[in-house]
Amino acid sequence: MTGGTSTEKSTSNPLEQFVLLAKTAKGAAALELIRQAVETPGVHVFGELLDMPNIKELETGPYVQYWNTLNLFAYGTYKQYLENKDKVLELTPTQKKKLQHLTIVTLATKSKCIPYSVLLEELDIKNVRDLEDLIIEAIYADIIHGKLDQKNSQLEVDYAGLGRDVRPGDAGVVAETLSAWGEACDAVLACIEEQVTRANVEKQKATYHKERIQRDIANIKKSLAAQAGGGGVQEADVAGGSSSAGGSESGREALPVLPDLKKKQQKMKCLRGSGSTDTFLGSTAAFSGSTTPFSGSSTPRIEVDRPSVKKLG
Repeated sequence: MTGGTSTEKSTSNPLEQFVLLAKTAKGAAALELIRQAVETPGVHVFGELLDMPNIKELETGPYVQYWNTLNLFAYGTYKQYLENKDKVLELTPTQKKKLQHLTIVTLATKSKCIPYSVLLEELDIKNVRDLEDLIIEAIYADIIHGKLDQKNSQLEVDYAGLGRDVRPGDAGVVAETLSAWGEACDAVLACIEEQVTRANVEKQKATYHKERIQRDIANIKKSLAAQAGGGGVQEADVAGGSSSAGGSESGREALPVLPDLKKKQQKMKCLRGSGSTDTFLGSTAAFSGSTTPFSGSSTPRIEVDRPSVKKLG
């Protein structure tokens, strides 16, 4: 259980094992400890190691190059290494690559778009292909997060995957940066609150407008319903009148149909006016009584004189 816990701690913080060893390491052991620390993958901060008493002793003395080398990896860049080669140890290819990665992190803190020309100069790389390979390795190692913009020949940095040590003299700069960041956060918060207030006002207006429209719709529905109800009564009255009329007509139709006497009377008048014998359909018709319309269910009486027929001998 204890061994597993210590392994997890050393994995999460690779520098811790070097800090523990530095408490007792002196002389050649301390020098070898510095060599291993600057070459071990995953170790990118060295401030704690620099603060150890046994390591600080190297700042003055014959082994100052070891101190300068450790200090270079903590705060410096690859260009500074090239400018001060006589003051530091000769670096192995692995150590050089680590220092180049740390240099990219330093540049990323100053600019989010780093031109290839700047990187080529700072990292002392001769061609773009090798530069892009180095950047890709840094991205896969989670040292930085970004992408290569080959069209514009620049590195677009999203953020650095690790932070470098801060010099004691740079604490004021860090404080100013944090203060500016806090002010920016306050400004953003005030802007958000203003937007929220404005959104609430617009929401209230929209709610009021919606309620007013719903009330208008309800009133229109009531008005239409009332009009539809009145029209129904009128239609019912009209229908009732029609039914009554229809009933009277049907009542009339139930009466016996009388012969149309007017036409017959007119025909007879025409015949009388011409002086001819009153005949109807080939017969002489003599009407008895008045020619007024018949009332009730009585039928008219028609007397017909049969013409005498002479027999020819």
